[in-house]
Amino acid sequence: MTRFKFLLAGLGAFALTSGAALAAEMVTAKNGMTLYVFDKDTGADSTCYDQCAVNWPPYLGEANAALTEGWTLIKRKDGAMQWAYDGHPMYFFAKDTKKGDAVGDGMGGVWHVVKE
Repeated sequence: MTRFKFLLAGLGAFALTSGAALAAEMVTAKNGMTLYVFDKDTGADSTCYDQCAVNWPPYLGEANAALTEGWTLIKRKDGAMQWAYDGHPMYFFAKDTKKGDAVGDGMGGVWHVVKE
């Protein structure tokens, strides 16, 4: 899966932060934590549940959240709403403990930091 380029102008739920060790800017959630994509997701369906979702918590949103171009909310099997960009579900990594951490980038060859 290729890395994504995201247009975030006007999206209040997200902010950009620069990663000193990374050439491109990482896309983060409003809380400043790094967002990831999972290569094993199929279309807009998340395949990360159970222990996977403990390690890679989905980035959850509210059904009435303001959406901008490319950003959607997808319904998970448990009924929760998860942020997605261009149909790709967004996740955090449990071992990222502070803003700007990107410990999970490249993990297993299937998890990738979302970069601008």
